[in-house]
Amino acid sequence: MEEDVTKIAQIFKALCDSNRVSIVQLLKTGEKCACDISEELGLAQSKLSYHMKILCESGIVECWYVGKWTHYKINTVGSERAISILVSLTALDTENSS
Repeated sequence: MEEDVTKIAQIFKALCDSNRVSIVQLLKTGEKCACDISEELGLAQSKLSYHMKILCESGIVECWYVGKWTHYKINTVGSERAISILVSLTALDTENSS
């Protein structure tokens, strides 16, 4: 699988912060409103917005709006893509080993 290294780095950047990992763990139980995530993790709205932007840009999380509220959930396609990239990236290449 040939992926642009910048896009690969973006996926792993999304998971290299403890706040973002905590957010993903919260979303494992289903969709959540930004206000619920903020309250549960004790994050200010501005800090949560920053982390959610990174998670959404990575494709691991998706968002939509209901009135004035932003809702988030794990994007299964993005999650599967991240898994596939990790497997491909770490698979031993025995054909080209020296």
